Amino acid sequence: VQLVESGGGLVQTGGSLRLSCVDSESTFSINAMGWYRQAPGKQRELVAAITSGGGATNYVDSVKGRFTISRDNAKNTMYLQMNSLKPEDTAVYFCNIFPVSMARAWGQGTQVTVSS
Repeated sequence: VQLVESGGGLVQTGGSLRLSCVDSESTFSINAMGWYRQAPGKQRELVAAITSGGGATNYVDSVKGRFTISRDNAKNTMYLQMNSLKPEDTAVYFCNIFPVSMARAWGQGTQVTVSS
């Protein structure tokens, strides 16, 4: 039972990436989910969250208007479309249940590096 993130990479400022999260758990569709990130030397923070059905989303102020969270329950997959990337978006990105108090074991994450 695991969460697997992918889609990270190295991009220049202003570039875009699309992250994917595949959940092997059969209960994916009943859980609110979130994308989290952890930059070097900083605590892990919530970036975006989405309700179980995908009807409502929420974002940290620093990514509003640039990132879009979505999910496909038929594929047990969640996405994070990241546009207009900034160097301060550099971090390892993780997916897990929202809220974090309900989180399962963390996956490896996917590294996003934005060069200036």
